[in-house]
Amino acid sequence: MRADARKNRDHLLAVAGTVIAEQGVDASLRDIARKADVGLATLLRHFPTREALLEALLHTSFDELTAKADELETSSSPEDALASWLRDCVAWTTEYRGVTVLMAAAIEDTESALHASCVTLRAAGARLLARAQAAGMARTDIDGTDLFALIAALAWLGDQPSLASRAEHLFEVVASAILTK
Repeated sequence: MRADARKNRDHLLAVAGTVIAEQGVDASLRDIARKADVGLATLLRHFPTREALLEALLHTSFDELTAKADELETSSSPEDALASWLRDCVAWTTEYRGVTVLMAAAIEDTESALHASCVTLRAAGARLLARAQAAGMARTDIDGTDLFALIAALAWLGDQPSLASRAEHLFEVVASAILTK
């Protein structure tokens, strides 16, 4: 990719990140293009679909959360690793309103631009969960899919103005329900 095209793409992603953080994942592509001072055609040339834009925007975060799981797996106790990663995932998902709905749909849709990233992220959490289960530190009647759903549920709480103040308390309740010690 040419340097000027890379610069334009990076600028579009930065603006899209700001707009989506403010308005949610259903933010108007036209609005994103306008705020980036480009035409809609320019935005669509770089990102032909909303999902392609979101995948580009979210890919780095997915990779960081996956790498964090790998790091925690070797540097922390099983229960601390799982709790820390769970907290990081919930915090990240609240940055972009509505992202958990897209992630849940992408897990099931192999054609989705977000599918591979979401599957990799879920697998990272499942490994941490399995490690905690093997150490007798986490309940054994849940799996990676359940953990992914709990992240989505906790993120949803943070998106609700009337419940946001309860999000931290409820995170602790859920974490203590997952971890057995």
